[in-house]
Amino acid sequence: MKHIKDLAIDLFDIGHEKPCQCGGEHEICLSCKVCRKDEEDKLATDFENLAQYIDHTILKADASVNDVKKICNEAETFNFASVCVNPAFIKLASYQLNTVPACSVIGFPLGANRTETKVFETLRAIEDGADEIDMVMSIGQMITKHYSDVFNDIKAVADMCRSRKKLLKVIIETCYLSTTGKIVGCLLAKKAGAEFVKTSTGFGSGGATVEDIELMRATVGPKLGVKASGGIRDKETAINMLKAGANRIGASQSIYIVST
Repeated sequence: MKHIKDLAIDLFDIGHEKPCQCGGEHEICLSCKVCRKDEEDKLATDFENLAQYIDHTILKADASVNDVKKICNEAETFNFASVCVNPAFIKLASYQLNTVPACSVIGFPLGANRTETKVFETLRAIEDGADEIDMVMSIGQMITKHYSDVFNDIKAVADMCRSRKKLLKVIIETCYLSTTGKIVGCLLAKKAGAEFVKTSTGFGSGGATVEDIELMRATVGPKLGVKASGGIRDKETAINMLKAGANRIGASQSIYIVST
């Protein structure tokens, strides 16, 4: 496998002379949509107060209105980072929440929607009260190395989020990607203007691993967020993900994680 730096140079056809200003082992400037060199590092430091890093999540097909109300109440009680629900429940979640942000998933879980559909879905979710957007990138195009299409897809959603001052996380669905694919996916999301890269939908063939989190953090550097999601069901696993470089956790077992 090529080094992260070599992959970045090949991907964006850039030279060696300009150093990276926002971190990452690529060691060159990607000329990102948003330069984050002056932002604080996005690294977890407090492993005692885990709730601040957890997106309390309910994305199952049979989720009900009562289920959403329940996790919103739990999120307020435990002061989780956000509540993450499907788009149909964003308006309800936003209404139920007072201090905790509402998060919606876009193009979920396959990432195979048309770009204009993702942009419209993002706008509608924001109008319904979403503060954060977790977008699934175009996984099929990523696997087949249609990188410009993947970049433009992410950038269109990122531009919409930025115009409304909302935060974007890009799900790269690590279980379907090679090591090179994971690096390239993270680089594309970073350059396109996302605030986070995220491992998984939880609906794929695998979830977050410590190794993937370490790789993603090495790729994007300290200034971008890294979210570990999929299969995180206990406190030990959550802490291991944070120590590996995650600064956000997606979990449906949030109460158990913070209470044990």
